[in-house]
Amino acid sequence: MQDPGLLQDGLELMTLGMGFVFVFLTVLVISVTLMSRLIGRYQPVPAALSTDKNMHKPAATSSQDDEVMAVISAAVHRYRTTRRS
Repeated sequence: MQDPGLLQDGLELMTLGMGFVFVFLTVLVISVTLMSRLIGRYQPVPAALSTDKNMHKPAATSSQDDEVMAVISAAVHRYRTTRRS
């Protein structure tokens, strides 16, 4: 049962597999590093955010807020009445 040739074949296969994985991971790390550098070099500079106070105003008016609140309240009321029955 202890064939030295079989053990040697197994060790060769293990070495080949581990070598392949090592080479693949090395190529992967190098390619990701290169892509990161390329993106950093050619990526456009983000536009500066304006600190204008007009941008911080809410888009919805108070009448729209009241309408949304009424619709939500009606939906909750209807849900609760159908669950009690």
